Amino acid sequence: MSFEHPVAKARGLGSAKSGTQHWWRQRVTAAFLVPLLIWFAVAMASLMGADYATMVAWISSPLVAILLITLLGLGFYHLALGLQVIIEDYVHGEVAKVVGLLLSKAACFLLGLAGIFAVLSITFGGF
Repeated sequence: MSFEHPVAKARGLGSAKSGTQHWWRQRVTAAFLVPLLIWFAVAMASLMGADYATMVAWISSPLVAILLITLLGLGFYHLALGLQVIIEDYVHGEVAKVVGLLLSKAACFLLGLAGIFAVLSITFGGF
């Protein structure tokens, strides 16, 4: 038998932990991704049929490199946030949930890092 009040038992539990912050991060990254993706789509359409040297020259431009790095960073961060929600909602085993979260975050981080490294490599002369 517990003499603890039911409200005291419930403190720190439930849906009011960090969901609001996560929700806002998804919305803010989505809001920044919209114009970046429109810019990228228009740029790719205008460069359709361009040769390798033209693409390297385009990516080497400082403004383009900064926008591409921003697109990659925000895109993979937004992806990691979305995958976290999916895994938390639909994976029910605790071990599977933790493994899924770790693998998805690691994959998003490594793929984002690889994309940013590729842009920097092209921008500063390649490896």
